[in-house]
Amino acid sequence: MTDPTVVLVHGAFADATGWIGVISELRSSGIPVIAPSNPLRGLTADAAYLASVLAQLDGPVVLVGHDYGGAPITVAGTAENVVALVYVAACVPDEGESLAQLQEGFPGASSTGRLKERTYPLPDGDSAVEVTIEEAAFPSVFAADLPEDVAGALAASQRPLATAAFTEKTSVAAWRTKPSWALVAGADRMIDPEVQRFGAARATAVVVELPDASHAVVLSEPTRVADLIRDAIRTTSRPTATRP
Repeated sequence: MTDPTVVLVHGAFADATGWIGVISELRSSGIPVIAPSNPLRGLTADAAYLASVLAQLDGPVVLVGHDYGGAPITVAGTAENVVALVYVAACVPDEGESLAQLQEGFPGASSTGRLKERTYPLPDGDSAVEVTIEEAAFPSVFAADLPEDVAGALAASQRPLATAAFTEKTSVAAWRTKPSWALVAGADRMIDPEVQRFGAARATAVVVELPDASHAVVLSEPTRVADLIRDAIRTTSRPTATRP
């Protein structure tokens, strides 16, 4: 079987450089990996963009999503060449469910009260709303287990998320037919760990939990994240691999 390519999809308020440690870990094992830029313009548009990336890759793909990135991989992961899904401190929505609906039943950690709204122009001349995390709140909310200077730099370089991403409903759930893995960040203050556990359980994912990890687990614990991805690769590379 051809070695799979790992495709790393970042989430809101971040960019693909957040995967730098994970990329280094995977490449040290000889695993091909790319980390495309997630547009963050809404679930439908982001999933379509990701699907176009996948369509241009040869061979099998292990698709990994962090944070909001879990939503577009859930949709685009139905692509025939995707052999596994890996969710990292991520939302795992079901078909017909929006991210707002997924999270509304969990009163725990959420960044909702710390978001700053801005508008941006649309091609038709109208405008839409996008959000970032208030810069002063960002280190404690997003990156509590990173050095202060690193968290501050991440706060200053946030990529905004269109608010359409919260309300657009998932058109399909790839985890219903593809084997899944999930890493739960137990000290996450962006996405309630209970939301992460619920989604992982619903997807019958193989779960690893890091009790002290913040939402920025891809940066603070790159080896543990890479280990979970390697497990997905090993399992799905077996000729008799089946859905967990």
